[in-house]
Amino acid sequence: MGATETGAATPVGGPGPGRPRRADARRNIEALVEAATRLLAVDPDASMNEVARAAGVGRVTLYGHFGSRTALVAEVVDRAIAQTDEALAQLDLDGDPREALGRLLEATWQLTHRFGAVVVAASRALPPEQMRRAHEGLAVRVRGLLERGREAGRFRGDMPLEWQLGVVQAVLHGASAAVHRGEVAAEDAPWLVRETVLAALAA
Repeated sequence: MGATETGAATPVGGPGPGRPRRADARRNIEALVEAATRLLAVDPDASMNEVARAAGVGRVTLYGHFGSRTALVAEVVDRAIAQTDEALAQLDLDGDPREALGRLLEATWQLTHRFGAVVVAASRALPPEQMRRAHEGLAVRVRGLLERGREAGRFRGDMPLEWQLGVVQAVLHGASAAVHRGEVAAEDAPWLVRETVLAALAA
């Protein structure tokens, strides 16, 4: 706790109501989130102590900004979602739905690979509803392409659409886990993901 000029205590975790965060606090938060993202991408069990050391701050500072590991993981996931949505929003999904889905799958794989085992850490730390929200942006885009492709006869229409969505997510997650375990080379994964999904959906 710190003291103001009037002697009142202020919380370590942040400014009082209506007051902006100090520049050093903002820098510490960014350093912590960046370090957590980097560590969790390769080790989903990375500890708070490891994150603090990688960010160059002490435990008191870390827990002042993030009261629990779950809170820190949630912030990492929120940042990853925002970056993913921004990148996918720039992707051209017009034209043939099969070709567009292929582009979406490859771009999504690259983003998934960038964040590595963060998804594993998130699945262990966050409740199911938060995990569903993490997939909403991709699911909306895939759903739109599946509907277009089914109407155009490019994708099978004899399977439930929700099942097809689940197949897409399962292949992406499976590829990420396989690369993480060293079973598949990262450079081969985009092609494998695209071809596996499109073969499963082909009319």
